[in-house]
Amino acid sequence: MSRTIICAKLKREAEGLDYPTYPGELGKRIYLEISKDAWKEWLNHQTMLINEYRLTPMDPKARKFLEKEMESFLFGGGSSMPEGYVPPSTK
Repeated sequence: MSRTIICAKLKREAEGLDYPTYPGELGKRIYLEISKDAWKEWLNHQTMLINEYRLTPMDPKARKFLEKEMESFLFGGGSSMPEGYVPPSTK
């Protein structure tokens, strides 16, 4: 049985996550306030950030950067785009 939440990112009722996807207090907040669709959007954005900035997720500085961007993307005004980023064409 899926649960329904009011998604903080999408500003509408949506299907909630099945389980916490991130540890700690931020993870609890994500589980309670972020929908599956918004989480998928974040995962795509995170992949772009990792690729564009050539981040190594094992690096503590990269993890801290990604966590800050994640919180901004999901709960704030959005995450920053890398300078000169051109999205791939969707043909």
